[in-house]
Order: sequence, then structure tokens, then C-alpha cells
Amino acid sequence: MKGGTFRNTQWDPTLLTSQIVSMQFCVYFTLGLLVFVANKLSGDNYSLDHLFEYHEIHIYDLGGRLVICAFVLNAFVASLALWCIVRRAKLCLDFSCTFHILHLLACWWYNRSFPANASWWLLNVITGTIMCIGGEFLCLQTEMKEIPVGYAALNQKSDV
Repeated sequence: MKGGTFRNTQWDPTLLTSQIVSMQFCVYFTLGLLVFVANKLSGDNYSLDHLFEYHEIHIYDLGGRLVICAFVLNAFVASLALWCIVRRAKLCLDFSCTFHILHLLACWWYNRSFPANASWWLLNVITGTIMCIGGEFLCLQTEMKEIPVGYAALNQKSDV
């Protein structure tokens, strides 16, 4: 730990890996639930295509629009996951980009081709931005809480 800081800044690959795995699990789990609900509402059959097939991201029918809504709603849930799992505003961009890069690789592998659909790219840029900014906002709210100082604070325990 370096002098002058109150947070541990050492490289901890176990913590980092567990946070990445936890984020991937939480975000894909909630995305799966939201896409399942979207498919039930639109009458579509549920399959992994709706999560990874980039041709499913379209506005031509109700099913495609609901899948897009599921991805956007999931970005807000992912912000909550960043707040609960990462808890650092300055790491939200890193974890948001990590999730979306791994999602790109998963889609590339699933489709056996690189995503070339403009709507897929636009949706992922929008959801990545929502996830990052929402997570940063929530983490900053926690980080900026007042630290009790003074005589009354000495007699109370503080959750810092």
C-alpha cells in the first residue's frame, strides 16, 4: 500500500478475475431473464440466438424491438451490478468495456463471423455507455458519502 492513500492499490488477480466472472454471470443472467420475458410478450420461441445472434437486433417487428428494450433495461441492471460488485467509480469503464469485449467475442464465436450489423454495434455502444455512466454515478454516490468527523464521530462506528 502506498502512503497517502486509504485504499489498497496492490495488484490482486484473484479479486479481479472473480469480479469479472461475477459481472459476466450477473449481466448475462438478468439479460437472459429479460429476453425470456420479451420473447413471451412477443410470442417468439426463446433461444440463445436472441442473446448472441446479431441479426436478431432489429426494429422490423415487435420481437426485435422488445429484445432491444431488454438489452437497454439490462444496461441499467448492469449499473447496479457494477455498484454491488466493483464498488469503484474509476473502474466502471474498465469493467463495462471488459463485459462488452467478451460479449463481442462470444457473438463472434456463436455466429462464426464478425458482427457487421450497424444496429448491433449501435446497441452495444449505447448499452456500454449506460452501464458505465450509471455504474459511475452509483459508485460516486457511495464514495462521496460524508465521513463523520468530530467528537460525536469518535464514539460511533463508521462504515467507510
